[in-house]
Amino acid sequence: MSTLTTTLPPAGIQITTDSATEPFWQAAKENRLVAPRCADCGTFRLPPSPFCPTCQSQNVDWVTLSGRATVYSFSIVTGVPGQPELTLAAVVVDLPDAPGARLVSNVIDTDPDAVRIGTPLIVDFIEIADGWKLPVFRVAAEAAAPAGR
Repeated sequence: MSTLTTTLPPAGIQITTDSATEPFWQAAKENRLVAPRCADCGTFRLPPSPFCPTCQSQNVDWVTLSGRATVYSFSIVTGVPGQPELTLAAVVVDLPDAPGARLVSNVIDTDPDAVRIGTPLIVDFIEIADGWKLPVFRVAAEAAAPAGR
């Protein structure tokens, strides 16, 4: 039986927020993936930041995304200090609903060999410390279907 990918134990994951990141984490509590878009020039930015990297505006609209993503980059990590049984698929994902924005996350509940650049993903949320939820990704159903079907 192969080991499926996971995250660090949820109870041990803690986040901190500030005025630039709070809307992202509040949306995650509601099982929504959002990205900040500059209200002046339209540039998406992740991670959230107080200023647009393109025009320096502080005006922002929070856009709810579909949750679809593709693997841009990844690393399979087998074992971490104190938890040698963990297999992590750390990923940077492209978000088609937020051109230019990328998010760092994990792919969970899949064979590590199934994670490749370009693999289609869908967001999911897991509960972590202090009542927050963490966006993670699963391999999308269309990627798991046999070729030719």
